[in-house]
Formats: sequence, structure tokens, C-alpha cells
Amino acid sequence: MGVRTVLKKTWHFIWHEDSLLSWFVNLILAFVIVKWVIYPVIGLFLSTVYPIVAVVSGSMEHNGVDFDTWIEQNSWYEENNINKEIFMTYKFKNGFNKGDIMVLKGVKPKDIKTGDILVYESPYHSNPIIHRVVAIQKEEGYTFTTKGDNNNAPDKQKIKPEQIQRTGKAILRIPWLGWIKIGFVNLLGM
Repeated sequence: MGVRTVLKKTWHFIWHEDSLLSWFVNLILAFVIVKWVIYPVIGLFLSTVYPIVAVVSGSMEHNGVDFDTWIEQNSWYEENNINKEIFMTYKFKNGFNKGDIMVLKGVKPKDIKTGDILVYESPYHSNPIIHRVVAIQKEEGYTFTTKGDNNNAPDKQKIKPEQIQRTGKAILRIPWLGWIKIGFVNLLGM
């Protein structure tokens, strides 16, 4: 059997056959292509190792209330000179939910602004954390104070540039699509 015949049979098996084995091979092939081709290419264009992340906690949720009610309930912002007018200028001012997908772009520390949503790695958590920048400290290089919109206080740890080196800042939200990843992770017990 020649190479051309094998390629034709393989093509037919993958694209035209309706067997359970063909379906399984398609699933594996899709996973391989997304994981080791599409995901890295997107990362290359967006300058980050993690171009797409699923939100796995509710720390940025606004609990389904309208913005005016939410901002009134979160006096921490007013106490720290972030009023409603300032917060309204922030990207993702309505937060986002567990199960959302966030698209990230690599960012240099000097380009980060208060209100940006950073994804950073922490030695205290297995998953990257996604929180809002609420203060920037420029002395001795850059460090960032972050806070989950739904948390009562900012994160204790100051975020250093090396913690965002492989991740970046959120530029796009895709609602609910992250539940696919969360479901698979829960199913596999990871």
C-alpha cells in the first residue's frame, strides 16, 4: 500500500467515518491541535504564555446587582479615593463571573494603569489569580496592589513584574465558555 493510499484512508477515517473510534480520534486530534498549535500561536501574537484563561473563582463577581448598588456596597473604593466616576472609566467595570473566559495580552509594568485587570502567578495558589489593580507603587521598580472586586480588602501580597511576565492583563471577556474547562477539570478530579 502506497503513502497516498494510506493518507486517503486516514482522511476518510477522520472526516467521513461515523464510528465511535473515528469520533474519539477526532476529539484527540482537536485537543492536540488546539493545545499545541492554536494556543501557542495566539500566545505569540498576544505576547503571553497564557493567552486564554478560565475564571475559576468568584472574586471578581458583582453578585448580579446593578453597578450603582454594587459600588454603594463596596465602601473600600471610596475610602481609597476610587469613586464611582473613576471606577466607571475602568475596563470590565461590571466585573466578570466564575466560568468566564478572559483573553490576555502581555504587558510591560510601565504600561499598567489603575483599574487594569491583571492575571498573575502566586506561590500561594496553584492557579493564576485575576484581580484589578487598585494602586501602583513606582519606587524601586514597579509593584502593584490588586483586589478582587468581590473581596472586602486588597490582596496582602504586592504583585511584582516577574509575576505577570508569563501572563498579562485581560483585554476581552467571553461569558460562560470557561465552564467547559472547569467541568473537565472537575470530572478528571484534578
